[in-house]
Amino acid sequence: QTLTLSDLKPKRGPVSGGTQVTITGNNLNAGSNVIVTFGRQPCLFYRRSTKHIVCNTTASDEGFEKVKVSVRVDKAKIHQELQYEYVEDPTILRIEPEWSIFSGNTPIAVWGTHLDLIQNPQIRAKHGGKEHVNNCEVQNSTEMTCQAPALAVDPNHQSELAERPEEFGFILDNVQSLLILNKTNFTYYPNPIFEVFNPSGILELKPGSPIILKGKNLIPPVAGGNAKLNYTVLVGEKPCAVTVSDVQLLCESPNLIGRHKVMARVGGMEFSPGMVYISPDSPLSLPAIVSIAVAGGLLIIFIVAVLIAYKRKSRESDLTLKRLQMQMDNLESRVALECKEAFAELQTDIHELTSDLDGAGIPFLDYRTYTMRVLFPGIEDHPVLRDLEVPGYRQERVEKGLKLFAQLINNKVFLLSFIRTLESQRSFSMRDRGNVASLIMTVLQSKLEYATDVLKQLLADLIDKNLESKNHPKLLLRRTESVAEKMLTNWFTFLLYKFLKECAGEPLFSLFCAIKQQMEKGPIDSITGEARYSLSEDKLIRQQIDYKTLVLSCVNPDNVNSPEIPVKILNCDTITQVKEKILDAIFKNVPCSHRPKAADMDLEWRQASGARMILQDEDITTKIENDWKRLNTLAHYQVPDGSVVALVSKQVTAYNAVNNSTVSRTSASKYENMIRYTGSPDSLRSRTPMITPDLESGVKMWHLVKNHEHGDQKEGDRGSKMVSEIYLTRLLATKGTLQKFVDDLFETIFSTAHRGSALPLAIKYMFDFLDEQADKHNIHDPHVRHTWKSNCLPLRFWVNMIKNPQFVFDIHKNSITDACLSVVAQTFMDSCSTSEHRLGKDSPSNKLLYAKDIPSYKNWVERYYSDIAKMPAISDQDMNAYLAEQSRMHMNEFNTMSALSEIYSYVGKYSEEILGALDQDDQAGKQKLAYKLEQVITLMSIDS
Repeated sequence: QTLTLSDLKPKRGPVSGGTQVTITGNNLNAGSNVIVTFGRQPCLFYRRSTKHIVCNTTASDEGFEKVKVSVRVDKAKIHQELQYEYVEDPTILRIEPEWSIFSGNTPIAVWGTHLDLIQNPQIRAKHGGKEHVNNCEVQNSTEMTCQAPALAVDPNHQSELAERPEEFGFILDNVQSLLILNKTNFTYYPNPIFEVFNPSGILELKPGSPIILKGKNLIPPVAGGNAKLNYTVLVGEKPCAVTVSDVQLLCESPNLIGRHKVMARVGGMEFSPGMVYISPDSPLSLPAIVSIAVAGGLLIIFIVAVLIAYKRKSRESDLTLKRLQMQMDNLESRVALECKEAFAELQTDIHELTSDLDGAGIPFLDYRTYTMRVLFPGIEDHPVLRDLEVPGYRQERVEKGLKLFAQLINNKVFLLSFIRTLESQRSFSMRDRGNVASLIMTVLQSKLEYATDVLKQLLADLIDKNLESKNHPKLLLRRTESVAEKMLTNWFTFLLYKFLKECAGEPLFSLFCAIKQQMEKGPIDSITGEARYSLSEDKLIRQQIDYKTLVLSCVNPDNVNSPEIPVKILNCDTITQVKEKILDAIFKNVPCSHRPKAADMDLEWRQASGARMILQDEDITTKIENDWKRLNTLAHYQVPDGSVVALVSKQVTAYNAVNNSTVSRTSASKYENMIRYTGSPDSLRSRTPMITPDLESGVKMWHLVKNHEHGDQKEGDRGSKMVSEIYLTRLLATKGTLQKFVDDLFETIFSTAHRGSALPLAIKYMFDFLDEQADKHNIHDPHVRHTWKSNCLPLRFWVNMIKNPQFVFDIHKNSITDACLSVVAQTFMDSCSTSEHRLGKDSPSNKLLYAKDIPSYKNWVERYYSDIAKMPAISDQDMNAYLAEQSRMHMNEFNTMSALSEIYSYVGKYSEEILGALDQDDQAGKQKLAYKLEQVITLMSIDS
């Protein structure tokens, strides 16, 4: 028998060897000893049969080459040409993912080269001296899929932490280089652990309920967080759809009933948490079915009954809703109508009023009175308006001393040192600061250029100090706490008088008149100061007051024969209120200070029968009920519409003596005074005069509403009225009526050219100065610059004018008008603010009232500031010319000597400190200012 070779398989393998080659032929099991060589390399004999010889290649020392295959059997060589090729070893380029769990058997994709040469590729991991391998499956020359090997971890104390294997690589025939992969970070994570369902191991479920398997480590904590393990859960034989979270598996139970074993598989592990028992929906017995049908029938009857009742109810509630809706619509249209009527009426009245306001009609105060009211509020006859009063024997010395002192005040070094020293004294109060600032400005009225220079220096110092003390820059000029700030107010007061007279005064006066007229349209309680029409919630009458408007004919006091003057009055007005309305009508073009006072006049009702009756707030007919005494009104006297009345000077006639006891007369006039001067205009609350019971009788006065500070309220009195907030819509009505006047005023103040009047130079000059200061200190926050400008002019000067029009005009401002002006002033302040106002239902009503308007007002303010910034700068020369002209116009308004004497009183008080400060100042030393001041002190001292 001859031995023949026909083929070999595979025909190529890695240069490192290890390939198992099968040589086919015939009669290959003859002989006893077989040697196979590939080129010069032996092929290690493995086994043979008649058709096959199997051997394993060894590494080639020649590198890549094709070699001849020779087979010897018992020294006889078989002559047959077969060739085998040694090619490049496989390489591994990338594996993914680079993690598994301790039990292994998770899929790993491997990419490399020449992978198809390997017949039985394996993957290995070695840990703690133990090695585990697992199989791979080649897809093509560049890809294969492996199952991760397990990691040898002691099962008793399986670590809760991730582990790295000591060695990790591939067994690819004899390729040694891939046994340990160096460039991989392959990591093993703890195995998932499941809990058993419950101690009995049986979970009962309804069909379709999900099965929940609880456990931990169900998702490996791989960095990047997108690790997923491939879980299979079998219920009996059926797999179920699985949703995984870190601590539980949710398995949608397959459509089965009965008892089944649950098996979870992952990474070569199997675990059974127990059995599930899915209970079938039990078929019902006949009695059960009957009883259910009966119950169902009853239920349907019940539901139908409920639906019918519901339908009826909802129809009723729909009707109620419709009724409410109609009432609301009525209310709304009533408010709108009231607004419209009030506005139309007010327009008519204001038109009558404005037609008289052609310049002469506005009762402007003269410059001196106006400045005095702003500089020294509340002081009627200030020393700076009078000549200096000094005993004759001292007069010459004092005048000489004051002239010397005037020179010092006109010396910038002295004046700045003087102000700074005063401000650093603890006993130098806020009031003193304001007073000194006003006195200095009255002395420097004739030297406004110098005053402006000093003011700029003081403001620059104030800004430095404010920024050094780490205060928020927005707080600058917020209040008047320094001499500089009060001087700034006074500076604007001097320089804006012309602008007030020519431009801003008219809308301000119109607003004041509109408020007064609108308030007087409705009842005003002459004791609490509350009114039906109001912008201020505090001053709103919150109940229904029945009243009628009457037109009385008043005899003209100047000429009895001329036609009578019609005056609109309310029948609920007190007699004093009637007198004031009549005075307003008769003397409407006469400034307040030139009119007769209501308290000095009597109201005489001339009846058709020829009888004449004096009407008074209090007389013997006054009604008293439970300690409450009600003031007399026209309704009390039953004065009809169209009656003739006259104002006559007060005189105690025989008629009065009969009708009234002298007691009631005095108490009435005492009472009138009480109404007339009702507290300071500063606080809303303080304006309500307290109703103090008359001590002898314990009687309390009231007019329209009983003051709510008294506890003895009866049902039906103020406390138990329907929700008083309903009356807040009146605020809206009043606001709507006055809107045009508020808009006019704000627009005039915040426009650079209005009514043909140019922007006052003082405003542009001061705003530019503030911008320069901001640049100097590197403050580029537009909010800070905006706030500085607002604090410097609108909030410092204009708010004061809006709240106190009596500083500009010769008028009397009553408490309700004052309360309304305060609301307008608050709105004005909000418009200048840069901060957002968050509004809610608990915000104060005055903020809610103007909430919609404030954003547009804010735009006006911003536009005004930016328009001013864009205007060309004013040269110092132009400004000085303007200041010199202003000084010349008002040269002799104040008595300088008296003002100097007032300032000097502070030198007397703090002489040591002032002299000390001058001694320490180099410039003052050069000019010998301390010595000069000592001369003044000597001349002024009484005992000299």
